[in-house]
Amino acid sequence: MTPTNYPALLVLAPLVAAIVCSCASWLRKTLCYPIALVGLVVSFFSSTVLLSRIIATGEEITYYMAGWSPPFGIEYRIDLLNSVVLVAVTAIALINLLASHQEVLRDAEEKSGTFYAVYLLFITGLIGVVATGDLFNLYVLLEITSLTSYALIAMGDPDRSPMASLNYVFIGVIGASFYLLGVGYIYIMTGSLNMMDVATLLPPLHGSTAVLVAFLFCMIGVWIKMALFPMHTWLPNAYAYAPIAAARAIAPLMTKVMVYVMIRLMVTVFGYDYIFKALHLSSSVVWLAAIAIVAGGILALGQRDLKKMAAYIIVSEIGYMVGGAWLGNNTGMTGSILHIINDAIMTFALFLAMGNIAFRTKNLRFENLSGLFAKMPWSMAGFALAGLSIIGVPPTCGFFSKWYLVMGGLEAGAYHFVAALIFSSLVCAILFFRVFEICFFESAPGDAAAHDHQGHHHAEVAIEEAPVSSLISLGVVSLLVILVGVYSGTIVQTIIVPFLG
Repeated sequence: MTPTNYPALLVLAPLVAAIVCSCASWLRKTLCYPIALVGLVVSFFSSTVLLSRIIATGEEITYYMAGWSPPFGIEYRIDLLNSVVLVAVTAIALINLLASHQEVLRDAEEKSGTFYAVYLLFITGLIGVVATGDLFNLYVLLEITSLTSYALIAMGDPDRSPMASLNYVFIGVIGASFYLLGVGYIYIMTGSLNMMDVATLLPPLHGSTAVLVAFLFCMIGVWIKMALFPMHTWLPNAYAYAPIAAARAIAPLMTKVMVYVMIRLMVTVFGYDYIFKALHLSSSVVWLAAIAIVAGGILALGQRDLKKMAAYIIVSEIGYMVGGAWLGNNTGMTGSILHIINDAIMTFALFLAMGNIAFRTKNLRFENLSGLFAKMPWSMAGFALAGLSIIGVPPTCGFFSKWYLVMGGLEAGAYHFVAALIFSSLVCAILFFRVFEICFFESAPGDAAAHDHQGHHHAEVAIEEAPVSSLISLGVVSLLVILVGVYSGTIVQTIIVPFLG
């Protein structure tokens, strides 16, 4: 198969697997897992082939759906930016599938076929959103992603997840409507929906009010979808009450893909000249991002549930990426793009560890976390590493993207943004070390007491770890947290710098 066909295979493999999985769920549910596995393996392989090909040749790869060339047909365009995001999406989707198998069998065996089919459609939508070069096709795929995420969230806590999902539906529809209205204005002004074609048609129209409205509508829609504060209200409950097998994919991927969409619209469609010269919004957006960083951290401090705490940390992290992209310099944009990858990895590692904990404790409230370092040493080691990366401790990946963001903020004179980044790191340190203290120093109720020959009191604790597949998955992602950090310079020089030109 030639590399030009892999963009279609990226999307078609999980889509076909979802359809087959849905049919198999009526015949034999045990077939659904291997079918889903095959679909995601093919998609992950395709993404790695595309990334290696683009790095080797430096050329973009395009695919015309059904052979219709743009601007009349739908084009899938893979370049340095989205090729690495595609690898992150497919890798996380595949590893999460492997890690979640035992949990799905235990918690949703009767609905396992439905879960795998919807999960595959969710990943299909995300892959399509990242790969497409068509503005309306992006909307369609975004709605596929949103609809399936609503369904996945609703499969969680039977008392609370339906309302959390419904709230997400209402706000998600508003966000999608804003984006679609913006696309409509773009089509009225340019007569095209192909991103590259629109990019060539917009410069003479930069003074148009309609183009300004189109841009604002698209941005507001994307900000709602990514849960940028104060448009974040759907996210905490949605992530907290979703089944952990779904939350582990939605949390690291959904918001990061929407940040990618924002950057794609800024860089490819509207262009730097319009964003930073014709408009005068960058300062206001950076202020909004700084407020989001601080607000997310403060809200996280008030939580007594691990998933809720992690959800508000994500709200804060969104501010990192939005602020970096709007600083108006290459250093900030580099930090923003690098943080898409780094935050996806470290958030995934965090949710993998929380999934392992939830598999044994059934509840992630702080009072149930006592003694976990003794009971689940490997899972807690992964949790600690993810926490240190989110704080920004070298050589974890979180440090290096934050470094670029801080340097970009200083270069732009956005000292309030830099202060917000430092404040957020300090808050994250407080959050995670508070959890470490509970898990390490507090004994779990019911632990058998013992005394050594000197009379010191100890607790005899039996190790009760998560399933082996979950531990291996966490180990692989924890290793990536370190490796991506160590090779951040290579990623920046090989992928991000050439993309930004």
